[in-house]
Amino acid sequence: MVERLGTDMAERSHSWSDERLSLLSAVGTALTDREVMRHALDQAVSELGGLAGLVHWSCGPAGSRTLRLVLASGLPLPALTGWEEIREDEAPNAPARAVRDARFVWLPAASDASPGPGETGRTSSGTLPPGTTVAAVPLSGPGGPVGALSVLTGPREPTPEQTGFLEAVGRWAERRLSRSTAIGGCDEHPWWQQRPGGSVVQQSLEAVKAGSWEWGIRGGEMRWDRAGLALLGIPRGYERRIESWINLIHPEDMPRVMAATEKSLREQSCYEAEYRVRRPDGTTGWVQSRAHLELDEGGEPVRMIGKIWDTTESRMARESVGQALRYMSDAFFAVNRDWRITFLNVEAERLIGAAGEVLGRPLWEGPAGTVPELEDRCRRAAADGRPTGFDIRWPTDDRWYHIRLVSVPDGLTAYLTDVTERRTQAARRAAAERIGAEQTARISELSNALADAVTTKDVVRVVAAHVLPPFGASGLLILWLEGGRLNVVGSVGYSRAFISMVDGVPAFGGYRLLNEVLGSRRPCFISSTEEYQRLFPDLAGNPAIARKNAWAVLPLIASGNAIGTCTVSFDEPHDLSADERTLLTALSGMVAQALARARLYDTEHARAQALQRGLLPRALPSLAALTPAVRYLPASSGTDIGGDWYDVIPLSAERVALVIGDVMGHGLAEAATMGRLRTAVHTLANLELPPEEVLAHLNEVVCDLGDDSFATCLYAQYDPVTGLCSLARAGHPPPLIVDPEGGVECLDPTPDPPLGAAEPPFSTVDLRLPDGSLLVLYTDGLVESAARDIDTGIAECTQVLTSEYGRLLTCPPRRSRIGVLGTGGRQAVDHDRLDRLCDLLVGAMLPAQRLTADDTALLIARLHGLASGNIAGWPLPEGPVAAGLARTRVREQLRAWGLDELVATTELLASELVANVVRHARGPTRLRLIRGRSLICEVSDAGAAAPRIRRATELDEGGRGLQLVSALSQRWGTRYTDEGKCVWTEQPIAWAGTPR
Repeated sequence: MVERLGTDMAERSHSWSDERLSLLSAVGTALTDREVMRHALDQAVSELGGLAGLVHWSCGPAGSRTLRLVLASGLPLPALTGWEEIREDEAPNAPARAVRDARFVWLPAASDASPGPGETGRTSSGTLPPGTTVAAVPLSGPGGPVGALSVLTGPREPTPEQTGFLEAVGRWAERRLSRSTAIGGCDEHPWWQQRPGGSVVQQSLEAVKAGSWEWGIRGGEMRWDRAGLALLGIPRGYERRIESWINLIHPEDMPRVMAATEKSLREQSCYEAEYRVRRPDGTTGWVQSRAHLELDEGGEPVRMIGKIWDTTESRMARESVGQALRYMSDAFFAVNRDWRITFLNVEAERLIGAAGEVLGRPLWEGPAGTVPELEDRCRRAAADGRPTGFDIRWPTDDRWYHIRLVSVPDGLTAYLTDVTERRTQAARRAAAERIGAEQTARISELSNALADAVTTKDVVRVVAAHVLPPFGASGLLILWLEGGRLNVVGSVGYSRAFISMVDGVPAFGGYRLLNEVLGSRRPCFISSTEEYQRLFPDLAGNPAIARKNAWAVLPLIASGNAIGTCTVSFDEPHDLSADERTLLTALSGMVAQALARARLYDTEHARAQALQRGLLPRALPSLAALTPAVRYLPASSGTDIGGDWYDVIPLSAERVALVIGDVMGHGLAEAATMGRLRTAVHTLANLELPPEEVLAHLNEVVCDLGDDSFATCLYAQYDPVTGLCSLARAGHPPPLIVDPEGGVECLDPTPDPPLGAAEPPFSTVDLRLPDGSLLVLYTDGLVESAARDIDTGIAECTQVLTSEYGRLLTCPPRRSRIGVLGTGGRQAVDHDRLDRLCDLLVGAMLPAQRLTADDTALLIARLHGLASGNIAGWPLPEGPVAAGLARTRVREQLRAWGLDELVATTELLASELVANVVRHARGPTRLRLIRGRSLICEVSDAGAAAPRIRRATELDEGGRGLQLVSALSQRWGTRYTDEGKCVWTEQPIAWAGTPR
């Protein structure tokens, strides 16, 4: 905007300069060279805000020529006495320097600087005010510069525009003089006459008639020389009295001339007056007279000696300029130093008032006084002495004008150019540019937003946010063509009733408006309900259901195929302009491309999620040792599935295994690896292997998949009888352990290397956890991202768990330890708490609005210890008597527990297991019963050989014991211990709740 304003100001300055030059050319065709040059000086002085103008001409032999003052304007002669003759080698003088260097020069009018070699230093300022400077340009002839045109101005350097104008005036003067005759020396040039007696006034144009006169003040004698008599038309035998001169003065000018004469005598100052004379032959002309006084010894004036010259042609020129100013198309007015109006042209009268009414009155009493800031700007322009311009709105006609203020010696002039149409056109252009820029910005914003939209919901949200507000629309309905029907994929501002009505309509029949738009692939714009009902009378009731009154129904075309429609609607009647319709049509193409891409993403993402969830546990087992809660969140960006998995695996003796892992990378290959590892973990867990051996076998599995396969894993075993939790980690984040009092502990964050990069053995950590503790397992997607490192994430998780609400959820329910009937209800309450705790962690660590590049698994387990009253164990002697003792112990304990229905089968199972030890193993032997959700019978010994079921023939005496065990128990197995092995069986207990 600043640059444009600067350009406008420069253009206006050039226009004023061009207008001044054109005015010179127009008024100069019928005038002499001298008068034209005088007006050129006036224009130069006005443009530069100067004091006076001078023209010097070069005379004398080459190399020693003298510059003589041949024309002056603006100041009285006494102020210019130092400028009558200037030598060309006078260095500090601006006219001399301009002629010598043939270029524009700006220098102080007076310089005290010491002259350089070959230069003459002198002061050439006459009686000029302090700080006066001179701007001069050369006037050139065929052989080079022959003179200089100068302007005496203030201390400020002329602007580039003022300098250019002065140079243009100089070039114009050269062309004007060259048309009259060849520009030569003083003796050749016809347009001026050398000074015969040293008077500056007589160095004027040859065309000017001038004479001398002398008035004896005391005797009243008046004498003219011959030129003066010829100028005034006085015969030779005239009466040499002052009355002869008075009789020549035009009666209308008499008071003014007499006042100037009396002032000169009274103040003993120079006399100067311009007036009309009536010659004896009846002709009338304008003359100007200038004189000085001679005083006697007493200081009284005795004689007035002066010059008189014909100014008729000059007056005509000034009147021509005045006529041009008065009738020019721009308004022009002038004020004096008291801000009283001294001149205004016809156009200015229309703005300010009739000349007869406002001349002589202060400018601010009229309409100009109501223009904001105009008075302050005018006063600043007059004080600064530099031309200035700006736009104003004039109150009388409410139109815009560009006003240019030019300070002149006796006041201020103002030019007013009507710029209303130009401003209107500029405003229209600016509005069109603004609309174009806004449309471009809208398209760019929508394009960028659609580029970031991933899902169909994202596309609908972007279109609603970037298309509806700029057009003032209130409704959006996007339909997708699928299976020959149009299905609603997104809407804004529509009721459920209307959406239900249009959802699933046939694509090419059943809803004519949508059918025609889709079939023709051309948009339909409807500006009112009446137009809608006229075009589609069969759908006349739909506007009332939709509660809309204007519509833009756009086809969605992607890759040359119609894929649906997009309807933009309005609450009130709305007639879209041609530009709006074009823009909506263009936007619909972008929406179609984004929607097609989003639908493809939605399909692929749904398939990927279905595959991911198919590889994870559908439900976690219900166990007495713990209450689990789990969350799995796929990555929110991208369609590739992740490799995070989790599992809870029941083991023997109410023990349980918890596992969580993450295959590094995303895609089908990683999902397949995750499935293999999960299957392998189940197999290894059923072998009752300790955590470090499980990870060692998993490491072998991952290494066999290739050098670019890696996975992290945490495997933990919890024994509710002892409260011991053993865990091993391979590159996995550490678990968080929350004690029953709410304290949170994080294990050593440095794990073993990931699977595929580790070298067994893996380290195992044994923790004895109190009843009611929480074990929080998670993958790195929960705590690590591009904006957060894993340590910071773990610290934030800890803060969530220890918050007031977190502590409320982590607090265990009362009497959670296994051993009391009705605990199942409390476990249901606890499960609800843990679900809410999962939601709290996920919501805090993974806000819904944050896109995640990795999937996340979270497993939280409440650990329940087994009460001592549910455990019974006895050592058994060696030999066959051990079987009988075992049956007795079993029978007594089960009756004490109230499990009489299981006595017979359990006695048989215990007897067979003890007999197997007596026959195939070695002592010491121990029997243990565990009452949990099932009844567990264990027989341990020091042998290392695991019993195996074998097929016995009819003649075999043995081999049928383990077959009997397998038939009577729900499941059975063998696990190795530090002392040997343990063979166990498990039978269901027939009750709904947990054991007491």
